[in-house]
Amino acid sequence: MHGFALILLVLGFGGIGWMVARARAARFAKPVTAAQRPNSLPGQHGWHMAIWIAAPALVFLAAWSLTSPALVRESVLATPAAARLPGPGFERSAILAEARALASGDAYGAFNPQAEVLAPAYGAAQARYDWIGTALALLLAFAGGAYAFTRIRPDFRARTKVERAVMLALLVASLIAILTTLGIFLSLVVESVRFFRIVPVTDFLLGTHWSPQVIRASDPGATLGAVPLFWGTFFIGAVIAMIVAIPFGLMSAIYLTQYAKPAVRKWMKPILEILAGVPTVVYGYFAALTVGPAIRDVAVMLGMPFASSESALAAGLVMGVMIIPFVSSMADDSIAAVPQSMRDGSLAMGATTSETIAKVLLPAALPGVVAGVLLAVSRAIGETMIVVMAASGAASITLNPFESTTTVTKQIVDLLTGEAEFDSPKTLAAFALGLTLFAITFLLNVVALRVVKRYREAYE
Repeated sequence: MHGFALILLVLGFGGIGWMVARARAARFAKPVTAAQRPNSLPGQHGWHMAIWIAAPALVFLAAWSLTSPALVRESVLATPAAARLPGPGFERSAILAEARALASGDAYGAFNPQAEVLAPAYGAAQARYDWIGTALALLLAFAGGAYAFTRIRPDFRARTKVERAVMLALLVASLIAILTTLGIFLSLVVESVRFFRIVPVTDFLLGTHWSPQVIRASDPGATLGAVPLFWGTFFIGAVIAMIVAIPFGLMSAIYLTQYAKPAVRKWMKPILEILAGVPTVVYGYFAALTVGPAIRDVAVMLGMPFASSESALAAGLVMGVMIIPFVSSMADDSIAAVPQSMRDGSLAMGATTSETIAKVLLPAALPGVVAGVLLAVSRAIGETMIVVMAASGAASITLNPFESTTTVTKQIVDLLTGEAEFDSPKTLAAFALGLTLFAITFLLNVVALRVVKRYREAYE
């Protein structure tokens, strides 16, 4: 049976078990005396049975999906049709992959004739193990349901069991998030260590020349200096974009919370937040096809005849527009959360509305505002599509926003989409760039948390 259909079947059995357990528990839901009062509600008994039906079967299916391909492969290799296969290696794996594609219907022909010979054996083995997995999953579902059905009694603490199952699910979800982050970090560290064995750390972090296309074997660090990349990232994402995002985002939040009428706020706030849902590739097209040429024309008018449409200003302006909702939304919520008594007290002392905003509301809401700015900076530093489509690939250190520059994310894309070997300095440099960017973002978070903590203590 197909995996998705089997999952739906198991969930359907879980739903049936929920109804059966709930109906059975409803019989003793109305006690005659206080001593006969059941410990849990009928719905909690239903969820207990549904969990025992679905959870073991779904866990087994997840494990089976990881182990069954190896079992199918070994079964195919044990057939007489696999006697003429070459020894373990790339060629054998390619033939088996073609046979698997033919058996599953994903391909209609094979480059190697041996794959066509193995396809029937592959299909038979796959069908056999699919039925085995289906039978075991359904057996687990029925066994779990039978066990849960025998536990339906007035004194059974189904509520406690269900709450523990929910807590376990939440713990697993948290661990998955933590382990995923840890795995990403460790993968960056491992590959970066390989890179720094080839290129000295000082050459990479302090070098001012970036040209991975002309790496010299005698001195690879001479052309892999990352300072221009980090300067371009800082210049575009943390200077130009923030010059756009912070004033407009903060002023829009102040207007919506302090000056706008409820009817105006009701439709303006959702429209502003729509900007956060626009795909970044759309912003990239807008920057490359509209903003970039317009900025180039302005640069030509200012006396720069060789100006390019791929400029730091084009990418930074569009990136700033993209992250306005991050600043605005966080500042809006923070200002709205300031106690009304502080605002009323300031106005009662004779302060104007603008003075109250500048000297009372904004300092009190500063932790949320800082959090929004930090979120916006992190979003801008890690942005890829806009800089890929609007910024240049030329690494340069410049203060002229009309000139071309590049960013770390743009270079990571270029390095990992080329044809260089995976263990070459050019490819491994992408992991070193990612690790350094991760460290910079982490330090920004630490600084922002200290600022937030300081002002929170002052206003609590």
